[in-house]
Amino acid sequence: MLAMQYSLTLPADYDMHIIRARVRRNGHALDDRAGLALKAYLIRERGVAGSQTNQYAPFYLWNSPAAMTHFLIGGGGFQNIVRDFGRPPVSQWTGIGVVRGGASGPPMAASRQITALPQPSQGDAAVSIDDALADLAALADHPEVHTAALAFDPRDWHLVRFTLWRTEVPTDEPVDERYEVLHLSAPELDA
Repeated sequence: MLAMQYSLTLPADYDMHIIRARVRRNGHALDDRAGLALKAYLIRERGVAGSQTNQYAPFYLWNSPAAMTHFLIGGGGFQNIVRDFGRPPVSQWTGIGVVRGGASGPPMAASRQITALPQPSQGDAAVSIDDALADLAALADHPEVHTAALAFDPRDWHLVRFTLWRTEVPTDEPVDERYEVLHLSAPELDA
């Protein structure tokens, strides 16, 4: 499993209804994409939930590296983002784990938490990963969690946890970013 996200930071006065309409019009395009576990169409809106910026920042879980590559450079859809907004940097992580939570229905909110792994002199990265996996497993029992994923970035040595929430991100949840979910495509989430 590979996790992927790109972020399009938009001007402060950008009409986010343009992004909402774009997702309403095109969001279904990946609802049956082979190799895709899920795509969460995410936005942050300036002045909402503590966001300082307008941003479109979809998050993906891919079951197939070939499907991800086709999406990005093989005419599989990303060319539309490049055409309309330019080519943004794409963050990519190696998936470590994913859990389904107790929430039913489509998620309305998402969160991202990034945790630096310790330097070798400060601790064992494997222990930190095991602890993060235990925290991830505990989210399976949370009644507000739809899906949560943990992934690893070996370039910068950090973990990233994305969580999809039924209604909103709990205020006591330690997160770096909060998002609104406009649409969820999940053709192979259970694969």
